[in-house]
Amino acid sequence: PMENTVGYLETLIRETRKPESEVMTKAFQIGLRQLWREHILGRYLRNEISRGEAIESVGIDWVDLAERQKEAMMEDMAWAAED
Repeated sequence: PMENTVGYLETLIRETRKPESEVMTKAFQIGLRQLWREHILGRYLRNEISRGEAIESVGIDWVDLAERQKEAMMEDMAWAAED
């Protein structure tokens, strides 16, 4: 919700004593990095790019995490299908 976003922004500005423009720039950079990471991991999990390409782009830790999450989801789906 927008109210939370504004609250987070105001709190960060107040508590870090940084200008609003600096906080907004940092938030944009972090958000963009996260969106890029999600894009790359999605492409990897859909077999559109290789594991090596994904690791090169976002790092092995993120690729490992995505693989574990996908495996857990597949196990949950298989378990649910048994009922």
